[in-house]
Parts: sequence; structure tokens; C-alpha cells
Amino acid sequence: MTPQRALSSVIGWGARRSVPSGFIRSFAQQYGIDVSEADRPLAEYSGLQEFFTRRLRPGARPFDEKLDAVLSPADGTVVESGFASGGDTIEVKQTSFSLPELVADVDLARTLEGGPFLVTYLSPRDYHRVHAPVAGEVIAWSHVPGRLFPVNDRSVKREPGLFSRNERFVTTMATEVGLCVVVMVAAVGVGHITATYDPEVATHAGGFSSGVSRHKRFERPVRLDRGQELGIFNLGSTTIVIFEPRRVELHPQSPGSATRMGAAIGRMMGRAADGKVGA
Repeated sequence: MTPQRALSSVIGWGARRSVPSGFIRSFAQQYGIDVSEADRPLAEYSGLQEFFTRRLRPGARPFDEKLDAVLSPADGTVVESGFASGGDTIEVKQTSFSLPELVADVDLARTLEGGPFLVTYLSPRDYHRVHAPVAGEVIAWSHVPGRLFPVNDRSVKREPGLFSRNERFVTTMATEVGLCVVVMVAAVGVGHITATYDPEVATHAGGFSSGVSRHKRFERPVRLDRGQELGIFNLGSTTIVIFEPRRVELHPQSPGSATRMGAAIGRMMGRAADGKVGA
């Protein structure tokens, strides 16, 4: 019953206001944020949004060194992992949602049918930038307007198909292991998403909040290295990464376990593991 978009606008407005560094320090302590990982001292952040979208200091997230490693796109807590069952359905927390609805593209969903996926929840304590799990080229994106339900456990269980009903931003990459899709799911207080690879994207500006889906296919795809920044949550929410079937083997992930951007979440099938990659 809460007016989600109005509430999100109020939260966003508050997050953009200048606040004393002592307030940010208290916030960080309350949520257990490791401020030593931030790229600069707390006194240099003007407000909560700037602190939420902070970069990390060099070396704070070393990438897994194996060349066949698939990297976690974000910090957070594992919600669910597995395979799209029945071809085009993803089951999460005793509920399910349609893959075509999630990515808003029937042809893309058909390519991903039966593929492995990982859902990660970003809490206020987490680093809020999202990165490419494998190297490749961004060939398209879609912005799909929707609701702004909270994405905590209670909401996921209560609202059928929540992730395919909430507003979301879908990045499609062409990689050596086929298509990789990274979905950034908005939530209450987290309606604003930006894409690092395309300055046109600001989901609550420039007409993106008009209620009409927007899609873009690049004539010249944008190259991203493995682990390169892909997008930013201007607060926190959920990421869903999906791969084509039989191209990537994801490691078993227990719901509730922690993951960190740059850590290996799986391996690319048919790719040698020798060599080193670092950040």
C-alpha cells in the first residue's frame, strides 16, 4: 500500500543532501561498512548517495587469477542460484518468474533457456557498483519500468514474480561463452540506475521514468574487460546474472552466503585456467 515511487523520490532526495561526515561515519558503523575499502576519507563525501556509490581503493577487490574464472558482478548475499527450470522459468525463494518477462525480450530469453543463473542481494553495507563477470562486448540494453517493491526475503516470498515486476535495467553482452545478461533490479529507494558504459542511461532522468520501455542496440558494441565496471545502483538492490546453457559452470552457492565482486562464482567451460589476471 506504500506509494513506492513517491517514497523512493523522497529517499533519493534525502540521500543527495549534504550531511556532516560524522553522520556518514555513524551510518557506516550502524551497517558494519568497512570504510577502509573506500577510495577516499569519509570527510570527502558530500552526502549519503556519494558514499553509497563510492569507488573502492586499488587492490580492495583482487580478481580471481584463473583465466577461466567467472567473476561475481557485485558484493552481496546470494539469494539463489541454479538453472532456468523448464527452459524459461527461474525459481527463487519458493516463487518463480518468467525469463522472457525478466529480460523483456522473447528471442533473448529463448537463447538463455536452461542456462545457469545467480541472484545476489545488495544490502546498505555493500559496495554498490556492478561489474562484468566475463570479458565481452555490450551489444544492447533495455530499461523496463515497473514497481519498486522492497527486495528483502519477506517481499520476495510475498510478491509473486517480484524480480520480473520491479523496474530493471538489462545489459546484454556477447562473450566467448555466448551471451551473458546482467539484470540490475530496482527497489524502493533504489529507482535510480546508471550504466557506466553509456552516459545516456540514467533511469530516473531524461524520460526513463515515463513508464515506457526503452531499448538500445549498439552499432558499435562497447568492449568491457572481465571485472570492468558496468553500472551503478544509486543505493542498493539486486543483480541477476544469466548465461547461455552448457557454456558456463557456476559453483554451488548456498542462499544466504556472502559473495564479493571479483571472486570466482564459476568457470568458463572449455577455457584453460592457466595464466593470471589481477585488479
